[in-house]
Amino acid sequence: MSNRTNIPGTSPFEPIIGFSRAVRIGNVVHVSGTGPVGAEDLSPAEQTRVVLKLIETALSQAGATFEHVVRTRMFLARVEDWEEIGRAHGEVFGTIRPASTMVVAALLNPKWRVEIEAEAVLP
Repeated sequence: MSNRTNIPGTSPFEPIIGFSRAVRIGNVVHVSGTGPVGAEDLSPAEQTRVVLKLIETALSQAGATFEHVVRTRMFLARVEDWEEIGRAHGEVFGTIRPASTMVVAALLNPKWRVEIEAEAVLP
């Protein structure tokens, strides 16, 4: 696929697991599930803000912005964090309003309270 661009992140697991932080194909950008690396001891809201900053960097490297995001998926370690995480997500996406899903799941790092993935479509 000549129109595919893999955007690497900083995870040492990328080559081991076989993934990229994001992949752009044509005008579509898929951002992998992103955890709050280095922010494990922060509140769920702060972890969410860190995750969104990492996603923003990946989008930027792919030529996109938050305004291009059409879908997010939020994976929560604890159901009781939904409102705090949701409000932090809303700080970025309150007016953009992508399709979004919130699911409770076991996350790879037991200190992570949230992991988010995103999809963006450029005009």
